[in-house]
Amino acid sequence: MEALRTAVDAPETELAATEPAVADAPVERQAAKTRTGRVGVVLVSHSKAVAESVAALAGALLGSVDPAPLAVAGGTPDGGIGTSAELITAAALAVDEGQGVAVLCDMGSAVLTVKSLLGEEPSQLPDGARIVDAPFLEGAVAIMLTSAIGGDLDAVLAAAEDARGYRKR
Repeated sequence: MEALRTAVDAPETELAATEPAVADAPVERQAAKTRTGRVGVVLVSHSKAVAESVAALAGALLGSVDPAPLAVAGGTPDGGIGTSAELITAAALAVDEGQGVAVLCDMGSAVLTVKSLLGEEPSQLPDGARIVDAPFLEGAVAIMLTSAIGGDLDAVLAAAEDARGYRKR
């Protein structure tokens, strides 16, 4: 399985960089992190490169703000285009600090895969995992910033949904 990208375990010097650090997958369920207990963020895309690029841009826009726990689940385990329940689950478990996990999808089957994971009994995703209804790039910036500054899950979701209504003219 491809390596899972996450900023959760990166040293502070790497957090300033625009590319997330690498954690080996599969990721086993980790105990809730005690660093700050923020909302975790998962970016799900059909393309690993797209997910990593959006994560890098959103992270760079945060400036000196300590990044939220972030992981990407892009593409398939063999590096192809598509979505993977296995990668999404591993990413969500990796960023779960006990405050919920905001899962932002690019489109189509990514959304369907996350909805399926949330609907399973028992859910394959951590307690408090929620799908975010927002555009991929703008939503990523909103959820990463709101989580980074300590917003709870409802605030993170609301910030992302506000990004959906942002007018560009």
